[in-house]
Amino acid sequence: MNLANIIEQFRRPFLEKYGHQLLPSHLRALDAITACKKHCGHFTCECTHCQSRQQHPLSCGHRSCPQCQNNSATDWLNRQKQKLIPADYFMVTLTLPDQLRHLAFHNQHRLYSLLFECAVDTLKTLGLDTRHMGGLQGCESVGQRRSSCRGDIGMTAVLHTHTRRLEYHPHLHVVIPGAALINRGKAFKRSDSNYLIHGDVIAKMFRGKILYALHEECFELPNNIPEKWVVNVKHVGKGLPALEYLSRYLYKGVISQKNITHSDEQTVTFRYKDSQTNQNATRTLAGEDFIWKLLTHILPRRFRRVRDYGFLHHNAKKKLTFIQYLLGIKLPMLVEKIKPMIRCWQCQQPSRIIDIQPKRIPINFRFMKTT
Repeated sequence: MNLANIIEQFRRPFLEKYGHQLLPSHLRALDAITACKKHCGHFTCECTHCQSRQQHPLSCGHRSCPQCQNNSATDWLNRQKQKLIPADYFMVTLTLPDQLRHLAFHNQHRLYSLLFECAVDTLKTLGLDTRHMGGLQGCESVGQRRSSCRGDIGMTAVLHTHTRRLEYHPHLHVVIPGAALINRGKAFKRSDSNYLIHGDVIAKMFRGKILYALHEECFELPNNIPEKWVVNVKHVGKGLPALEYLSRYLYKGVISQKNITHSDEQTVTFRYKDSQTNQNATRTLAGEDFIWKLLTHILPRRFRRVRDYGFLHHNAKKKLTFIQYLLGIKLPMLVEKIKPMIRCWQCQQPSRIIDIQPKRIPINFRFMKTT
């Protein structure tokens, strides 16, 4: 099943039902997905053996297109592998309650940014506390500020906005090693247990920071916000399995085309893994509703879904190198990535690029929206 064909098939009923709710980011995504490898331009190759010429279509490059960005996900995972340290890793999942999701959807850029800021500040505050990871040990007093102690922890945060059933469910996954820089950044301490911080402690502080930030920015809050929020803390071994899991959803959209199992004149059926039974299940939606479900997870333009903090930040290479030196880590040699060779369709000999047409994504849905 091809997502671009599904969008074109249900174009009219979709625009009639949801056209008034579409955001500029939605319209750009629709234009890119439907034009990918069709109307985005092309490059021309000439065979070095038989001199025959072939044209190859260009990809759209949109991060939500299921046909693009496979190399980007692989490159990100390889960069994260270079930052791994021999420590127990944990994945903390922080979720916005249902009562705030309507506010989040209509103020995506600011609410998503607050989600990152409050979650990271919460984990840093608790991580650099002697009652948890012991990040402040080695300072003159527990009451000193973190900046004066120069303690630091590292984490990688990834924003997800969907469930496996494609419902709107904004939440943050934070992969954090159970370790911290201590003693004014001159020593490194690793946790010796499979315990990080209790989820209820994180949830209570996270809730307070989010509500305070929303109040300060004069957002109108509902009255039925729950007292207890959901935060899950899970031990994930040495970190690589969690990073591999997160890399699947960084690019190429929230659903793979191979999971779209059936499409007819009215409905679309897709496959997903049920989190309760751990078995494959299917869900059938009207075609226009299926497209809308996908678009609700399109992020605002230029918004970064994944962010590194602490000694894992790209500007903290000296700290990470110091940690790796203390632990005696021997990183694998970086292998230069070899680009795949373009071969002639007739004789299978190497071809060379002789002409590239500029990539231009045609204005299609955006034009219809304005008219």
